[in-house]
Amino acid sequence: VEFVDAENQDQDDEGWETEDEMEAEQDDSELTFSKHTGSVFCISLDPVTNNLAVTGGEDDKAYVWSVADGEVLFECTGHKDSVTCAGFSYDSKLVSSGDMSGLIKVWKVETKEEIWSFEVGDLEWLQWHPAAPVLLAGTADGNVWMWKMPSGECKTFPGPNCQATSGKILPDGKRMMVGYEDGTLRLWDLKLGQIIHLIKGHDGHQGPLTSMECSKDGNLVLTGSVDGEAKLINTATGKVLGSFSVENSEAKNTADQQDSNSVESVGFCNVLPLVAVAYLDGTLAVYDLGTQSLRHRCKHEVGIVHLQWEEESAVVATCNLGGAVTLWDARSGNMVSEYRGHSAEILDFVLNREGSIAVTAGGDHKAKVFCLQRPDR
Repeated sequence: VEFVDAENQDQDDEGWETEDEMEAEQDDSELTFSKHTGSVFCISLDPVTNNLAVTGGEDDKAYVWSVADGEVLFECTGHKDSVTCAGFSYDSKLVSSGDMSGLIKVWKVETKEEIWSFEVGDLEWLQWHPAAPVLLAGTADGNVWMWKMPSGECKTFPGPNCQATSGKILPDGKRMMVGYEDGTLRLWDLKLGQIIHLIKGHDGHQGPLTSMECSKDGNLVLTGSVDGEAKLINTATGKVLGSFSVENSEAKNTADQQDSNSVESVGFCNVLPLVAVAYLDGTLAVYDLGTQSLRHRCKHEVGIVHLQWEEESAVVATCNLGGAVTLWDARSGNMVSEYRGHSAEILDFVLNREGSIAVTAGGDHKAKVFCLQRPDR
């Protein structure tokens, strides 16, 4: 390593900065995508090759671009509000973009053409079916919509007159769990359009749902809410098997603490019986699925926005309001590595299948690609 005098170094030179310059200038990313002119709210990778990303932003735009070189494949034009949802279909042939006002568009990746568009109420979430060209959306009026592509054949699943704040299609492709603003959960049969299980009252959450993930086999769903709880639900019986919350002893009783410790993200480990729950106070909690006991508490200095487990390991990655991506080993509870480069909070991120790259969406109008180095790779 060459030690370069920080003052004399060229802009491009990768020298060593002094401590106080580190904050602003450290950039561990391989590539920066800077076409957006507002905060970048969402990011997805195409599931087949993991080579294409789609990002949506505050500038009312979505872009499909290559994570290898940052080249734009095409722009998803015509939105009239911030694009908050964007993703690829299971076969990577279609891409969806949805804005806050509820305008949803679907594009054919190969021809770069818009093939369908539809307007719903204010959009909460948008998700592709895991095995068919079917798109689902949850809206502020509580409805969930389902469309077949490209015909647009449609079905709706009416909610309890409050926002359908999060949803997850189960791996069998036949059922969908939806969480609502009033803390209730409904497991829907997609074909029949009927509710299989309704979870409410003491069993449900006491606040709006924020996040939801299901186990690989679809037997379990983990839900998170602003009420500070994560619940584990058996999808066959609709029974709540357990409830996870991190008691913060210092300020447990203040209303402020209650408010601030919302569950922001949840996830299942594929290789060990562990779940992770990320909280707004910066706690990443790893729980044992069998005993439902707290294994590790991994503290961040700032709130966590999102978590994702690596597909084939016990490493869980988080992105946070401090603009960093952090990797944690869930077996030991230790931090493996941290990556910086954003000058504002990271609002979303995604790992590729191999866990070798993380692609981030930031409040600094940038998306970045980070190469994740680990000793065992």
